[in-house]
Amino acid sequence: MSRIGKRLALLVLIMATVGCDRVTKRFAAASLADSPTRSFMADTVRLEYVENAGAFLGLGSGWPAEVRTGFFILGNGLLLFAMVVAALRRHWAGPALVGVALFVAGGASNLVDRVSRGHVIDFINVGVGPLRTGIFNVADMAIMLGAAILVLAAFRPGEAART
Repeated sequence: MSRIGKRLALLVLIMATVGCDRVTKRFAAASLADSPTRSFMADTVRLEYVENAGAFLGLGSGWPAEVRTGFFILGNGLLLFAMVVAALRRHWAGPALVGVALFVAGGASNLVDRVSRGHVIDFINVGVGPLRTGIFNVADMAIMLGAAILVLAAFRPGEAART
């Protein structure tokens, strides 16, 4: 694939990730807010609307608003910027670049929520019986998938970075 084709594919991946997250959050706000939890696939998947002012699993949601704003908006923005700079400076390619793209797309979509609403909309919970995840969203899935791809790429010699 040509260099332009690869960049276009990454741009489409980022736009699709952000777009899916935005659409599903809008769906959650419109149809899940103020309604009971919905259960699917023998209660393996639950849809439940939550406005998360904190980070992962609500971490920091009880902090003062100024601290939350500084930490979760400024800190998140700096982290995402640093990841993009690292990927560009180290000339990451292949799976590592896909991992960064997913991580940054998910982080940026959640950052848009934090800036515009002061919280992130979460609505998906999966598990079996009492063994369940926290409540998350599509952006969180992209962040986790991107991080997993980055970790796997780091263990492949010469894959994560080319100098």
